[in-house]
Amino acid sequence: MLVVGVALGLLWLWLAPRVPLVKVDGGVFLKDPEGEEAIGADGTFVLLALGFGVVTGLLVFLRSRGGGIGLAVGLAVGALLGSVLAWQLGVQLGPSSDLAASAKAAGTNKTFDGPLKLQAKGALIVWPFMALLTHLLLMGSFGHRDPEPMAPAAPPPPVPPKDGGAPQHW
Repeated sequence: MLVVGVALGLLWLWLAPRVPLVKVDGGVFLKDPEGEEAIGADGTFVLLALGFGVVTGLLVFLRSRGGGIGLAVGLAVGALLGSVLAWQLGVQLGPSSDLAASAKAAGTNKTFDGPLKLQAKGALIVWPFMALLTHLLLMGSFGHRDPEPMAPAAPPPPVPPKDGGAPQHW
């Protein structure tokens, strides 16, 4: 899952929209204050995590159709760690988070890219949730079934009385 997390982080870095910033005399501002690039980075991460969740849930199911709690816990923990690794990798490899240095390097009234951020930290659980949901649906549809319990044995037929069935007299 950590190797897949690296792939998620690199895809997020490549596909996420950049937030254009501009340095003016009073400081650093968004170039387009009404732009949607900042939320677009979160949306890109969520969409990629949904896809990665479906694929990893399917792969884990195909690998071990027997299921088990250990498999589900491993899938959830591995996907969560992969998601955190992807987030940190994208932030570290993305544009610098030091706005002052980036603004100084760009110059006054010049546009530069803001840092890649994941504003909605809840996006980190999308991959584990989707992986577990996919695995659950596949296990419910195609997974191993417990054998049906055997029907109880029929009671033995009644034993006829030894006296031939004559009624008793008192």
